[in-house]
Amino acid sequence: MAKPIVLFLCSGNSARSQMAEAFLRRQAGDRFEVHSAGLEPAGVNPLTVQVMNEIGYDLEDHRSKPLSDYLGKVAARYVVFVCDKAETSCPRIWPNVLQTLSWPFEDPAALSGTDEEKLEKFREVRDEIKLKIESWLAEQHADARQA
Repeated sequence: MAKPIVLFLCSGNSARSQMAEAFLRRQAGDRFEVHSAGLEPAGVNPLTVQVMNEIGYDLEDHRSKPLSDYLGKVAARYVVFVCDKAETSCPRIWPNVLQTLSWPFEDPAALSGTDEEKLEKFREVRDEIKLKIESWLAEQHADARQA
């Protein structure tokens, strides 16, 4: 039986969706096929790579992918919007989707400031995404036990 597909979407597929993809793949890649995409792929932000590397995730081979790689081509069971722009700009109807989820996180790439301030924002968002993934997986586990 094929694993359910989870697709994380954000505007540039450069930070938040890349982090979410990496976390879910590591924590539950045996249960889900995990992907991410963006409305306007901007390349993986170097600070995304750096802050994920700090906690043992290698994103060097990750690349930004356009939504068009998935829309109408991949039967995602879960579509997760990790930014408001993607949620308001993406199609509302997804064939075969069991659930669309809204997890808007602040865009760390949009922050202006010193290099250290930017790095701190990337770490903050990374940690928020990690906690959200863990919480969602716990909910999925509880729902499976009740079924």
